[in-house]
Order: sequence, then C-alpha cells, then structure tokens
Amino acid sequence: MSFDAEIITLFPDLFPGPLGASIHGRALEDGLWSLKAHQLRDYATDRHRSVDDTPAGGGPGMVLRPDVLARAIDDVSPDTDPRPRLVMSPRGTPLSQKMVRDFAAGPGLVIVCGRFEGIDQRVIEARELIEVSVGDYVLSGGEVAAMALLEAAVRLLPGVMGGTDSHAEESFESGLLEYPQYTRPAEFEGRTIPEVLTSGDHGKVVKWRKEQAEALTRARRPDLLPPDRGND
Repeated sequence: MSFDAEIITLFPDLFPGPLGASIHGRALEDGLWSLKAHQLRDYATDRHRSVDDTPAGGGPGMVLRPDVLARAIDDVSPDTDPRPRLVMSPRGTPLSQKMVRDFAAGPGLVIVCGRFEGIDQRVIEARELIEVSVGDYVLSGGEVAAMALLEAAVRLLPGVMGGTDSHAEESFESGLLEYPQYTRPAEFEGRTIPEVLTSGDHGKVVKWRKEQAEALTRARRPDLLPPDRGND
C-alpha cells in the first residue's frame, strides 16, 4: 500500500523541499510514498485569483475564504477518499509519536496549509478538517509544519529506514526520551565513552540505557512519566 500525501498551499514550490532529500527523497523516487502540492489560487474564480478576505467582526489581517478552500479540498479529496484531512494550526491537537504512527499506518494524508490570520471556521467544520499543531508557537504558514509531520511519518513507512528496529528505541517510542549516544573516537577533548558501553556486557548496557533514558525524561520531560515515576 502506497502512502499518498497531498498538500493544499499558496506556495507549492516549497515542496518537496527537505522531503526530497536523504531517506525520504530516496523513498519518494522508489515509489514508497508520493507527494503532490496543489496551488490554492487555482480554485479561485475571480480574475485576481483571490483566496482571502477581511475578518468578519473586524481585526487585522486576512482570512482564507471557505468557498475557495472547499473547492480545493473537494477536488483533491472527494467523499470516497479514506485519507484523513488535516489543517496545520497552532490551536490544534499537539502532534505526538502515536499520532505519527497512526498516520504512517494509513493510506496517506491531505494537508491544508493556512496563511494570514487563519481559515474560515465553516470550512473546517464542513470538511471535517483535523487541526494539528507542531508546537506552542506561531508560524507564518502551515508549510513547514506539514513538512515536519510528513518527515516524521514517512520515515516509519516499511522500507524507508534501513532496519525494522531502527526507530524502536528512539525518543517517545517507549514513552521516554532516548538515552545518550556515543561513537569513536574513544576520547574526545578529554571526555571518554562511558565504560559500561565498551564492557561487552549486553545486560549492563541495556540497564544503563534504561536508567539514562529515565533520568533524562525526569529532568526534561517529567510530564511523560507516570505519576508514580515522576519523582523517583
């Protein structure tokens, strides 16, 4: 099953961007997933190709029109399309590794990238757009956020990464942040690799990594730990 991603944006030339490089780019070339960006202005009906208007009730900025965006969504994603329809928004549900895994297990995504002050609420409701946030900050548009989401999802597709267990011990996969990593040289600017990692004792290595992951999580993201482990 192919993972097919389609983007509705005012800046289609931004894609594939970084998604066309490294493992994501190779997977794109190999047909493990597909990506198509659609120009929202192509769905405007006036000679100026207008896609926005002033906010109802007054205020600064402009708002994307529901009629133009609805035409784009209906063309890209008809009623029979099983792919989730997303809109990148700072007020959306925070993106998590679980969400990424769920998206990667599906047939693909249709992602709307907003601009200006936002999108008319009526089209969000009428087309059942799922609002997703990549963090508690505001970007100028949804394109970079869409790339981050796709970057996280595509790397989990079968055949994209080198080994099936390549991401098994990464941050958030086990509910913890990832433990520290080391490699050669054995000494760097007076700092050495922890002795346990060169001991050859697999059991001790596993134990050390678990302890390190828990300590890092407790220090930096205690919200990820169950209540009975957060203050150990």
